[in-house]
Amino acid sequence: MSGHSKWHNIAAKKGKADAARGKIFTKLGRELLVAVKQGGPDPAGNSKLKDVIAKCKAANMPNDTIKNAIKKASGEGSAEDYEEIIYEGYGPNGVAIIVEASTNNRNRTAADVRHVFDRAGGNLGTSGCVSYLFDRKGVIVIDKSSTDKSEDELMMLALEAGAEDFSSEEEVYEITTSPDDFSSVREALENAGLEFVEASIQRVPSTYIALDEKGSEKMERLIDALDDLDDVMNVYHNWEE
Repeated sequence: MSGHSKWHNIAAKKGKADAARGKIFTKLGRELLVAVKQGGPDPAGNSKLKDVIAKCKAANMPNDTIKNAIKKASGEGSAEDYEEIIYEGYGPNGVAIIVEASTNNRNRTAADVRHVFDRAGGNLGTSGCVSYLFDRKGVIVIDKSSTDKSEDELMMLALEAGAEDFSSEEEVYEITTSPDDFSSVREALENAGLEFVEASIQRVPSTYIALDEKGSEKMERLIDALDDLDDVMNVYHNWEE
């Protein structure tokens, strides 16, 4: 993954995240709801919930907010049910895009996602059209300035816990795992006192596509417009930013 990191400008990403914190927390709250509905409110027996909690903490969601969301989701008649849907399509110059959504109205979400693709000059494709270009991986990102551990210490800790790969970028360390090993690696790092910029199971592209300035501007608008949709939880692509 080295050379294709999304984390080349941590300060800028943090600023953008802070500006959109309310929207991010709303989406994370829905992910907590789905996880609780699927496996119950106890993280000890619900690995998906445990992983979503880690994602919430990486986004600096307060513990009280997390607990309240779980409590609300597990209450009698707590909330309407949401289903998870995957959309696949293409951006400028054939960039592959996968959109993960959580919705209580499949028709509304499909129409919203299709409208964004059409408006940005992309194309919403059929199921499976680009998913073969991505592998599901656990991704853990650590800001170098947040730890006093050396690169070698951190690498050994991650690999001994079961990580597949460790890379050092300009500002961060990036650790990848198999989906099955993600929780155990994350917990080992947490127990060592490490904090994360990102900690989640993601869709990591096997190849990347570079765009010119005009294509990059179109791609940024497309991603931003998808992120702005309330039902969209995650957007993955193989654009080499």
